[in-house]
Amino acid sequence: MEESGPGPARPSGLFASLRNLAATLVATAQTRLELLSTESEEERLRLLQILLGSLIALFFSALGMVMLTLFVVAMFWDTHRVLVMILFAVLYLGIGAIFGLVVRSKAREKSRLFSASIAELARDRQQLAATDVHQRPD
Repeated sequence: MEESGPGPARPSGLFASLRNLAATLVATAQTRLELLSTESEEERLRLLQILLGSLIALFFSALGMVMLTLFVVAMFWDTHRVLVMILFAVLYLGIGAIFGLVVRSKAREKSRLFSASIAELARDRQQLAATDVHQRPD
């Protein structure tokens, strides 16, 4: 039976419901993929900023340490230059070891990349499971 009257006929039935479900699933998937894309871009930019800032800080810190070392060695040139150089070498190796341990512990930490997307997908799954339970006939 066809409806007669003005305006387009609204499709109804199983196929229309499946089409609406598919459209909803595609829209949800698109939203989640856009969120993943945004998070990955933000993470890439954050890592690039950290890398650039670290390189600049490392360069100027190393330059300052070299200048300080040369100054102190020049001050003790006539008396204890070898001892001063050994002390500076031990100091620099100790600082390097400490920062190496800090970097290793940071590298072992779990990444927060895509945490918002994972949380959203978990919420979606919970909502779908709750909706599925409510729609089942007893």
